[in-house]
Amino acid sequence: MKDKPIENFTYAHNDTSVPERVSRTSSVNSPVFSEAVLKMRADAFGRNIPVSSDETLAFLRICVAMAKPSKILEIGTAVGISGLCMLEICPSAHLTTIEKNADFAGEAAANFARVGLSDRATVLVGDAAEVLAALRGTFDFIFLDGPKVQYVKYLPRLKRLLSAGGVIFADDVLLYGWVNGENPVPPKRRMLVEHIREYLDAVKGDPQLITTVVDVGDGVALSVKAGAPE
Repeated sequence: MKDKPIENFTYAHNDTSVPERVSRTSSVNSPVFSEAVLKMRADAFGRNIPVSSDETLAFLRICVAMAKPSKILEIGTAVGISGLCMLEICPSAHLTTIEKNADFAGEAAANFARVGLSDRATVLVGDAAEVLAALRGTFDFIFLDGPKVQYVKYLPRLKRLLSAGGVIFADDVLLYGWVNGENPVPPKRRMLVEHIREYLDAVKGDPQLITTVVDVGDGVALSVKAGAPE
């Protein structure tokens, strides 16, 4: 989970309605970041900009390293930290990343350029639903980390864009233990939780997808599109 609220998901760090969750997955080591990424992460944390946790990024990097994608799609760029981590672990990949906040998108583009990766990263600014509808071609790996209420709405377009054998990595699907009943859902967050449950029901019930939910970070749903890799 990115540590600062994003669109449709607003909490203060001292919000007592947000319970502490301890992942039961202890075998995921903290990722080893390059010096440049470490500095960018520290700066982002200092400005309360959305940045994924060490545990989530470690697991993301493992999944990308195993999938060896040539084309990665990311929904929710922020300032590009997760994109940089994926590109560093998979040096042959090209990243297309979507960000609604123009200031974040501009900073992400500058961060990619700063480490010499601008030729391997395309930053698209706009509402993800509209951008996804306009995209053509397929992607081998999709990192879904945008507004949680939109996950289930994005799914048909993500499936269209996902190559056979490709992976959707959907972050924050347990959401403080609310989604799986580990913790009670605050009344004002029930609709948000229901949307995430709808996404999980959709991917688990889809005959084209093989899905598992992993208790890493704040929950990750991994879905693989059936069929031989293209």
